[in-house]
Amino acid sequence: MTETKTNTPKGAKGRGKQARRDDVALPALGVVGMLRWAWTQLTSMKTALFLLLLLAVAAVPGSLFPQRPANPAVVTQYLKDHADYGPILDALQMFDVYSSVWFSAVYLLLFISLIGCVVPRAIAHWKAWRSKPPRTPARLSRLPVYGTLVVPADRGLTAADAAGQAAALLKKRGYRVDLRTPDGALPNRALYSVGAEKGYLKELGNLCFHSGLVGVLVSVALGGLFGYSGQRTLVEGETFVNTLVGYDTFNPGTNFQSGWLQPYSFQLDKFEVRYDRESVKQFGQPLDFTARVTTKDSPDAPSEERVLKVNDPVSIGGTNVYLVGNGYAPVVTVRGGDGQIAFQGPVPSIPTDAVYTSTIVVKAPDAKPTQLGFVGFFLPTSQMGENGVAFSADPDPLNVQLNLNSYVGDLGLDKGKPQNVYALDVAKLTQVNGRDKPAGGIVLGAGQTYTLPDGQGSISFDGLKRYVALDIHHNPGQEWALGFALFSLAGLIGSLFLSRRRLWVRAGQHEDGRTMVEYGLLTRGEDRGGLAAEGAAVKAALAEAWGVSAEAPPDRNAGASTPGSTSPDSTGSHSTSPDSTSPDSTSTAKDV
Repeated sequence: MTETKTNTPKGAKGRGKQARRDDVALPALGVVGMLRWAWTQLTSMKTALFLLLLLAVAAVPGSLFPQRPANPAVVTQYLKDHADYGPILDALQMFDVYSSVWFSAVYLLLFISLIGCVVPRAIAHWKAWRSKPPRTPARLSRLPVYGTLVVPADRGLTAADAAGQAAALLKKRGYRVDLRTPDGALPNRALYSVGAEKGYLKELGNLCFHSGLVGVLVSVALGGLFGYSGQRTLVEGETFVNTLVGYDTFNPGTNFQSGWLQPYSFQLDKFEVRYDRESVKQFGQPLDFTARVTTKDSPDAPSEERVLKVNDPVSIGGTNVYLVGNGYAPVVTVRGGDGQIAFQGPVPSIPTDAVYTSTIVVKAPDAKPTQLGFVGFFLPTSQMGENGVAFSADPDPLNVQLNLNSYVGDLGLDKGKPQNVYALDVAKLTQVNGRDKPAGGIVLGAGQTYTLPDGQGSISFDGLKRYVALDIHHNPGQEWALGFALFSLAGLIGSLFLSRRRLWVRAGQHEDGRTMVEYGLLTRGEDRGGLAAEGAAVKAALAEAWGVSAEAPPDRNAGASTPGSTSPDSTGSHSTSPDSTSPDSTSTAKDV
């Protein structure tokens, strides 16, 4: 029979293949397939790491621009100073970064991605933990670390006893073991084996690390939703009550209700500052700030005297009270032209330097017949400079002095518009006192009074008190965030320093009565050095238990082959290259 062969032109072949390729139609993913693909991409570790980096980058504007929840007055001033691009930044939510749409989107995507990573891995790890170690490989000599032992016949150790004792020894070393019945046979001899595995805490640590990150995200979100923060300036002798009207500024969380405020109170009894009076270079530098307060957990609770220091907050009513600032509050009395008291009390001043040269504003909207305002400086230790201008030489109140300019007119407080208590808008006011005015400026020492010209009123410097600036924070997720952060750190340490290892021991009986034992170890990951050390330790422990030498052959037949091996040295131990004879480090025993 003659076979006929038809030659097809090369070009025709190419056109035929191209036609067949053009006829192939890829199946459409569909809606479900597209959603499954999107979920796979979102829950990948690569995406989670990218989102974590993106979240860090998204938080950068919160450090570059003033944030409205922290200080709305600074944001308002920033918008006035940058009228050209300030509204654009405001539209992009650069002044509300941590509650912005784009920051919240990255935050939620990272949260979902981490959960999608952790849950399937946790389920798979739980199943692996409950399963038995993989079956014993057919050729242990192909494993990265391999060794053999021979027990003389006069020891009376059977293969079954050797496998049982090996299992008990490995269990003491922290392995999860499985003693197998004979899994093969040489002529008239059965083989016993032990499968052992340990290092599950490495993967568990990895899961704990990622679960801790999820917990931190949840805790931070919990604090943002149900927490609050506020500020209060408190003068010596004054009492703060934890109500909305008791705060100078109050920033509630998204879902916080004012009815949740605990009705506690605390009074500032005394504020003490200790300065360096011994060092030459650091003379006058503050060494310690101590606020002595009296607290009450509720109106009916007993009083408790406590101490508030910098970085040592007072915890009360589920909040932490932090000491963040201090200054002087001169006590002044302002009388109107009619002689009646229009204002009386301490006025906090704002320090501008290390010696507490402070700006001060006094407003007397109740003065008659015209409202009065004062702007100037408070000097704790006043000294006259060469240019005739007084300055403060020391932060302690050794020679107190008020230097003021006075104004009359409408202060704008009757219109109901909020104003900064530490600033006075003088655009529509008439200046009465000042260095460039005929009446001159107002200079007051302790206990002195100045009468304004034309019978417009007077101002007295009655005394001096100190005040403290307080930050009050309530964060229900703060302790949880710390706990999850420590939990995550512990998991990370475990995942970095623990190793996942598998070990098998096979024992058989030789014709002359000797017990032939071989073992092999396999690791997941790059841990060759530690694996070899573990193999040497296991061999030494087995040799000690059976009373044989782990270094030299026990008898003249030491070179006899062991069960399941080709013909290695009976007491030898070797490592094979993973690229040549050993299986991949992540493969199972079945692959071996």
